[in-house]
Amino acid sequence: MSRLEGQVALITGAASGIGFATALRFAREGATVVGLDLAESAGGEWKQVEDAAPAARFHVADVRDADAQNAVVASTLEECGAVDILVTAAGIANGGPVHLITPEDWQHVQDVNLKGTFLSAKAVLPTMLERKRGNIVTIASVEGIEGAEGGSTYNASKGGVILLTKNMAMDYGRMGIRVNCVCPGFIDTPLFRSVVGNDAFPAEVRERIKTQHKLGRFGKPEEIAGAALFLASDDASFVTGVALPVDGGFTAGHGVGVVEMMGLGG
Repeated sequence: MSRLEGQVALITGAASGIGFATALRFAREGATVVGLDLAESAGGEWKQVEDAAPAARFHVADVRDADAQNAVVASTLEECGAVDILVTAAGIANGGPVHLITPEDWQHVQDVNLKGTFLSAKAVLPTMLERKRGNIVTIASVEGIEGAEGGSTYNASKGGVILLTKNMAMDYGRMGIRVNCVCPGFIDTPLFRSVVGNDAFPAEVRERIKTQHKLGRFGKPEEIAGAALFLASDDASFVTGVALPVDGGFTAGHGVGVVEMMGLGG
């Protein structure tokens, strides 16, 4: 039996990257997947989700818009009867040292990454509380666990997502609702390619970032989807309030070249 058979999963940021990979994996595991994104899925990729789960649905909506999110949840409840799982994968990147960030840029990142997560959870929690069951998986970042040069606004937003996750786990655990967080390392997504993978980004810096992933590579969206699946499944029935790094060892410690000196550099 598939691990999410008979469950309804609402996934934000579902048009591409981690959100799309999670939607596709969940569909293949038997879930009815409802995707939400600001834009249509590029290149018609969403059809892969529909092929895996014919009842899948996709909504164009902005996670910053509470009314739009509430409307998607209301539609999902009417058509599917429940929202069993929420995955908040919608997010944007921006940064810089504080003295160079405009208040508008700061607020935009917080609104999408942190406020958007808050609004998504707020939209689904009433029905989860009514049913006394539910599962929320937020997507943060290793940059919410530890700082990164030039990433102040993004890091602050993702650190907020981690603490929001822990608070929700405490508040709703006795109501049968588990809340966990996945903290990806640097993952090869369209968002990654627009920043670190961009030709304008210094190649030597990109290589140093890659080296800090102790597995020696950047991650794949499917690897984050697998972690989200674990947290959303009954395999994680005694797991809540966790911020799970899925980062190829990025947060395990800082490499300074000793491994290479010992002949273990690959």
